[in-house]
Amino acid sequence: MIKSSLLYGSETWRLTENNKRRVEATEMDAPRRSLRTSRKERIRNVTIRQQIGLEETIVKETEQNQLTWYSHVQRMVEGRLPKIALKWMPKQKRVRGRPKKNLMEGIRKAVNERNLNEGQWEDRKEWSLGVGQCRKAF
Repeated sequence: MIKSSLLYGSETWRLTENNKRRVEATEMDAPRRSLRTSRKERIRNVTIRQQIGLEETIVKETEQNQLTWYSHVQRMVEGRLPKIALKWMPKQKRVRGRPKKNLMEGIRKAVNERNLNEGQWEDRKEWSLGVGQCRKAF
């Protein structure tokens, strides 16, 4: 119940480090409450995940949802509104400084981590196998 409410609409989120931290903190609140442990006890999140049997974080699941949605939109006909909205870039002048990361940059990063290629979304089985896998970074 908590996970489905937390992930609602996550396909279109812009995952910044601040957002990742907040979502992970909210995710870990429920297992901590079920184990009746407090943050004051200084038990690490990894330990609590092992005790409960959680393997993946909610951020990884959000990235998988984003890649699934991205492939769905890419298979759409060119005139469809979601595809137009995904490719839309504002025409106004940007403010000074480094540009903020957008949804597409997060999707490109997730695609590169999983060794997926452009146009590979046409084969749904191959894409779904690739979405579930992530390259190990050493």
